[in-house]
Amino acid sequence: MTTTAQLNQLRADSVSQGIKTLHPVYMDRAENALVWDTDGKQYLDFVAGIGVLNTGHRHPRVMAAAMAQMERFTHSCFNAMPHAPYVQLTSRLAQLCHMLDDPRTMLTSSGAEAMENAIKLARAFTRRTAMIAFDGGFHGRTLATLALTAKVKPYKHHLGPLPGPVYHAAFASPDNGVSREAAMASLERLFKVEIDPADVAAIVIEPIQGEGGFLQADTGFLQDLRQVCDQHGILLIVDEIQSGFGRSGKWFAIEHSGVRPDLLVMGKSLAGGFPLAAVSGRGAVMNCLPPGGLGGTYAGNVVACAAALAVCDAMVEEDLLTRANEIGERIDTHLRAIAAGPAGRHLGAIRGVGAMRAFEIVTDGKPDAAKLQRLLVLARDNGLLLIAAGEHGNVIRLLPPLTMPLTQLDDGFQRLASSLADLV
Repeated sequence: MTTTAQLNQLRADSVSQGIKTLHPVYMDRAENALVWDTDGKQYLDFVAGIGVLNTGHRHPRVMAAAMAQMERFTHSCFNAMPHAPYVQLTSRLAQLCHMLDDPRTMLTSSGAEAMENAIKLARAFTRRTAMIAFDGGFHGRTLATLALTAKVKPYKHHLGPLPGPVYHAAFASPDNGVSREAAMASLERLFKVEIDPADVAAIVIEPIQGEGGFLQADTGFLQDLRQVCDQHGILLIVDEIQSGFGRSGKWFAIEHSGVRPDLLVMGKSLAGGFPLAAVSGRGAVMNCLPPGGLGGTYAGNVVACAAALAVCDAMVEEDLLTRANEIGERIDTHLRAIAAGPAGRHLGAIRGVGAMRAFEIVTDGKPDAAKLQRLLVLARDNGLLLIAAGEHGNVIRLLPPLTMPLTQLDDGFQRLASSLADLV
């Protein structure tokens, strides 16, 4: 077996240093919520591919569907010769996206690619070019999506002007101290000072920010945005790449608000670990480009589509939406028990909805990113994988598989408590 040290040397010799790695260990195999590295050490996985594995590593139903499809064929570019799993999946998504009017879907290979196409559709439908996104938002690393992403370092550093025009407004959340009224005032300022709403193609928002630290948008604010969009002929694009497919306790987090988007972008956990994403939207928008205006060589790969259909079946048959809420309540109980003890001095705000939970690491009540990095190492040494987020890099976001046995979840929090007890 190739050791971690050997692989680190290969990495140093051949991988771009622009690719950051959170944990300097290499996965060798995995099963549901357990992973083993190439040195044979076992970990509980609270990262799950950054929210990709809501159905866990190698879910039996997903693996069986993918393997059965691979026995038949592995690729047919849908633009050249279509395949059944593609249209079966888009039909299933039409049922899940009941908040959309006459829903239609295009499949892509990644969330960023899906967001790129959402931007393209919005511009084509409205014949406008400007986009509005929000502080704390993350929508991808490709050039157009990066313009929407609200963080300069490390994402936009040295890149110069990005595709636009793109404007950023304040994000209203009960978790960040920005009120619905203050956020709407910042949007009105944009319309007064920076951009005529008649030139805005779309407003793009995450109902729960992922990289931003699991901040849930104020429901009234989302409703206000819908009203503004209707008033000015602007499309509302909802980014569910991280919050979708059951993570929030509903299929999509926007369902908590009752707001109806024009376009909904999804990815990550859609296909249970296989590369697949999608943009779904109301028919008039999705049909605004001529045939050939959308597509991609690997977009909607047949193996990934087969896996995604199995993910949908597993979500329903195992009632993973209910499970997400059960996991979320258990996480909250564990975190509040830790907060009430001596290690509570390290914890700031605890927040989240469903199984999309997070907590802040602080010192004397102030964000402490360096302390969080020490916690990541201690937890990894204790066999627990965690991941950071947040504007100040001091938020631990918890993304355990929804299929994780509760006994393993409890074990993970014992390891977390032990790690926090040793944290200085």
